[in-house]
Amino acid sequence: MIVTMTAGKISAEEVEHIAWLAKIELSQDEKELFTKQFNSILKYFEVINEIDTDTIQPTTQVIEGARDLREDTVIPSLSIDDALTNAIHRERGFFKAPKII
Repeated sequence: MIVTMTAGKISAEEVEHIAWLAKIELSQDEKELFTKQFNSILKYFEVINEIDTDTIQPTTQVIEGARDLREDTVIPSLSIDDALTNAIHRERGFFKAPKII
């Protein structure tokens, strides 16, 4: 079953399918509740879609300067001995961990 919204409505069957995908079991009351909640959320999207955004310039970030990063500086790395100082088990210059199958 492919979930397809028709006229901004989600059916109880589609809620059942979503629950199946999420591997959760829902009671009949929960199915009805989630159907109402999903459709309520979709109504909000319809309101948002009515907003005229033709004069709004696209942006990659909401807050100016939010992605300002520091300059990269090259610094020496830890030596192998320093990196492995607190390692309980090590072998040939590497951390040794138990085999997991």
